[in-house]
Amino acid sequence: MPLKRISRLVMIVGTLMIWAIKFLVRPFVFIDPALKPMVGLAPNLIGSFLLPFGACWFFQRIFRLETQRDLNITCSFGLLLVVINEYLQLIPIFGRTFDYLDIVSSVIGVFIGHLCFKRLMIRYAPIAV
Repeated sequence: MPLKRISRLVMIVGTLMIWAIKFLVRPFVFIDPALKPMVGLAPNLIGSFLLPFGACWFFQRIFRLETQRDLNITCSFGLLLVVINEYLQLIPIFGRTFDYLDIVSSVIGVFIGHLCFKRLMIRYAPIAV
């Protein structure tokens, strides 16, 4: 199944990009103050973009992703979990910071991921009508 292989490749590359931003770029590379917000939001954007690809690769039995409806449900559920996770950061025990821009970048990331995955679904997994 080429869609699953593509999903695996996208997930690996995306995860490496997130790790590079979090553990190499942010701590060791000087970032112009005008670009700091973009670098700060990049992991949320990339991680949310990866939601349909991760669902296809890891949770294929739960999220079948055979139709447009399946993709819509999967992306909506993933976005809901991301938003809940962001609001849980309001609880001081976790030691993380809440930011509305993280939610906005997550919505944008899921939207772009949905569009890209939908094109791949049409190309590699045509649905018999």
